[in-house]
Amino acid sequence: MTRAELDDLFRTSGAVGWGWTPYEALCSYMDEAAREKAESLCPGPRSVLAAAFSYYTGDRPGDLSLYARGRDYHLVLTERLGTVCDILRKKYPMYSFTAGADSSPLPERAAARLAGLGIMGRNGLVILPPWGSWLFLGTVLTDLPLDLPLAAPSPDCMGCGRCAAACPGGALRETSFDPERCLSHLTQKKGELPPEQADRIRTHPLVWGCDVCQRVCPYNAAPRKTELPEFREGLIDDLTPDMVEGLTNRQFKERFGDRAFAWRGPAPLRRNFALQGHAAGTDG
Repeated sequence: MTRAELDDLFRTSGAVGWGWTPYEALCSYMDEAAREKAESLCPGPRSVLAAAFSYYTGDRPGDLSLYARGRDYHLVLTERLGTVCDILRKKYPMYSFTAGADSSPLPERAAARLAGLGIMGRNGLVILPPWGSWLFLGTVLTDLPLDLPLAAPSPDCMGCGRCAAACPGGALRETSFDPERCLSHLTQKKGELPPEQADRIRTHPLVWGCDVCQRVCPYNAAPRKTELPEFREGLIDDLTPDMVEGLTNRQFKERFGDRAFAWRGPAPLRRNFALQGHAAGTDG
């Protein structure tokens, strides 16, 4: 398959960029368990296709991270990349094609870097002008050997340091990232939080996720908006305590199961609302 054919295929899928890397090159970023799982999904894997999908709809007010306001990206990317796989299977019926999005054993950011897809931000996010870092990543794992030129690995960002300086939890260190100080991670953790982490959520304006490092990034000064209807329509910008209070896990999933903030169930959201001083039946 030519590069032009794959360009058309991924463009039709809604991706704003794609690249590829040999599976063998990605193995050094995977532990043994991840490699075993990947190779059970696709015996004898040869190639990994990495694709980026934009979700930005504007910096709208709300108490949810922008990525969590549209339809769950796991569902959207699996469906869209599933269509890519269906087309490839028809063209190459002797080969296997497996789509993945976040829950895949493949390290998607490493795959994107090796594939030369975008720029690597200090905050660990892939940046793809003109869409910025407001991207979801997905992969296609295949045993099809691709006879295409290899791209140079993605460069690092300009390193201005604005994301590290603005991070409210101080999660971005000089050469490392501490997830236990990241507000996005903390809002999604289960159970009671240690006092220091609970204090961070008390003063955090979002009940789920955190967009601070992306908002201050120079590459996100004027990002292009997504054209995908799943991330443009039916958005939920805000949650309130009343929307999650009293719901069983099943009832919560029935109401919000197609949203990315639903995967942990209602308990973390209730805890976050309580820490921020919101109570069901009040205006907060």
